[in-house]
Amino acid sequence: MRNRSLILLTTVLVIVFVGVAGVYAFDHSGRGTIAQGVSIAGIDVGGMDAAEARAALESGYVARLREPITVTEGTQTFTLDASDTKAAANVSTLVDQALAQGRGDSIVTRTWRRLTGQELDADVAPSTVYDQDAAASLVDQIDTAVNRPAQNAGVEFTPTGVTRKFGADGLEVKTAALRRQLDRTIVDPRAPRSFAVPVERTTPEVTSAEIEDKYKTALIVNREKFTLTLYKDLEKVKTYNVAVGAVGLETPAGIYHIQNKAINPAWTKPNSDWIKPSERGDVVPGGTPQNPLKARWMGIFDGAGIHGVDPSEYGSIGHAASHGCVRMRIPDVIELYDKVPIGTPIYIG
Repeated sequence: MRNRSLILLTTVLVIVFVGVAGVYAFDHSGRGTIAQGVSIAGIDVGGMDAAEARAALESGYVARLREPITVTEGTQTFTLDASDTKAAANVSTLVDQALAQGRGDSIVTRTWRRLTGQELDADVAPSTVYDQDAAASLVDQIDTAVNRPAQNAGVEFTPTGVTRKFGADGLEVKTAALRRQLDRTIVDPRAPRSFAVPVERTTPEVTSAEIEDKYKTALIVNREKFTLTLYKDLEKVKTYNVAVGAVGLETPAGIYHIQNKAINPAWTKPNSDWIKPSERGDVVPGGTPQNPLKARWMGIFDGAGIHGVDPSEYGSIGHAASHGCVRMRIPDVIELYDKVPIGTPIYIG
């Protein structure tokens, strides 16, 4: 009875030993083969040995790294060649990492996975070395070529007219995003080798709409040609003949604004050499023959303004004849008065 039990135990031990030995032998036979379901940077190397995996990486991964990278913005194209980046992959290290996938599991787990055909879901991340200065240089080149500041809208007044400058959006490269995308493209064979520059449009601080609102009405006085021109929405409406300040009493040049308006304004005699000292400061009522400010008044600066002149002095129109004001014929100044609100810019040149 004892002999029979001993034989049975021995048989069982032999079976177990053979089974364990077989498991170890089976597991050992797979040590040189990458587990199914393993990839390197998206390249399937499952079931390959080291030599086969290296060949797959050379034809896929490494070949991809040698392709040029193109970055575009509009009609501009920027290229980064492999000779510039000197990108290279450590193929042997990547293959070793792929072989190590799943080896951390128990021998039973590994054997069961192989016997049942189960696959891992593992991808070895790309590992590429390259010249980072080359990438930084391309980013700087793109910055210089693509960046442009937003252009504020504006106007330029000259004695002969208005030059309008329209506002325009600017363009700004998203440098950090560009650098990240460029880095990924250099090192990862799965990344597209061509992409658009990431940009952000910038808006002007002063828009065309704001300029149009600011200059709904504008005036230009050309002292050399003795004209005053009315503009609406920066378009010429009408030009009037005027008189301007005489030599030594010139109408002040520059950009001003209509400060005040009056119909048949009173006139305060100024503290000037051409007024008798005893009369300086006297107020002459509006609409009287003694008042030189006829019909309408539009104040400009420091006592100077636009006003009508007595018909007896119409001969001064077209000459430098006033004491600094802009003189107009009475029908002209009445017509202009209703079209010019307070605050209207006036350029005198």
